[in-house]
Amino acid sequence: MDFYFLLFSLFFPRIVMLVYLFLYPALFPANAVPQWADLLLGVFMPRVLILIYIYQNLGANNVWFAAHLIVMILAYFGGGRETRRRRRNRRDD
Repeated sequence: MDFYFLLFSLFFPRIVMLVYLFLYPALFPANAVPQWADLLLGVFMPRVLILIYIYQNLGANNVWFAAHLIVMILAYFGGGRETRRRRRNRRDD
C-alpha cells in the first residue's frame, strides 16, 4: 500500500479514496471486497473500508491498522472537543 494513501486517509478518507481511484488507479489498494460493498462502504463508512483494505494487504499486526482503528473509534464516538461542547450546550437548553 502507498504511504501517502495511508497517511492522508487518516484525515480525509473519502477524498483520498476518490483521488486515488481517479488519478492514481495503479496505487489504489488491492482488495477482495465485492463492488457493491465497495460503493456502500465508501459512501457511508469509508474508515471501515480503509481498515478492510489495510487488513487484507498488510494484516492486523501493523501500526497503520492500529492508527486507523483508533482514529475511527475517536471519529465515530465523538472524541473531539467540538462534539463535547455541542453535547454540553444541548443539555443546558
